[in-house]
Amino acid sequence: MKIMDTIKKFKASFFLGAIIIITAGFMFKPAGFAIGSKAPDLAYKSPEGKVIKLSSLKGKLVLIDFWASWCGPCRRENPAVVKAYEKYKDKKFVNGKGFTVYSYSLDKDANRWKSAIKQDQLTWEYHTSDLKGWSSEGAKLYGVNSIPTNYLIDGKGTILAKNLRGPSLDAALEKHLKK
Repeated sequence: MKIMDTIKKFKASFFLGAIIIITAGFMFKPAGFAIGSKAPDLAYKSPEGKVIKLSSLKGKLVLIDFWASWCGPCRRENPAVVKAYEKYKDKKFVNGKGFTVYSYSLDKDANRWKSAIKQDQLTWEYHTSDLKGWSSEGAKLYGVNSIPTNYLIDGKGTILAKNLRGPSLDAALEKHLKK
């Protein structure tokens, strides 16, 4: 009788464990999109109120940069992004001509956002936000749950890399330069 009870308990435990694993698979999706997948389009307003579409940058390598003026790590990373932009903006890549940044801010305060762009000398022209903070639609679309977060996409909109910081951004751009 003991063997039968043990087998029943094992089956019940195994069945319960399988249900938990399957349920967890549906509940916990990995954040963001995988390298090699197509980057979804974004279309949000600039500080001047003009809608800028990510798809309008087709043909260039683009760093989609999720950040905010109130985010210390974002602000500390901005000099590296500026340096990469200045170095690579006019270069030719295997699958793209030139490099730019599509900044997506998770700010709520337009004045703080504009001020940070100026203070950090973010000279590219593609700054966007819906000013909804953590409820930002673009951040939700990309599965952003912490910032800074970024995606490097090629001229066809394919994700080449993500979460590139400092020297790793430079290395990724070097890797895709046309020889």
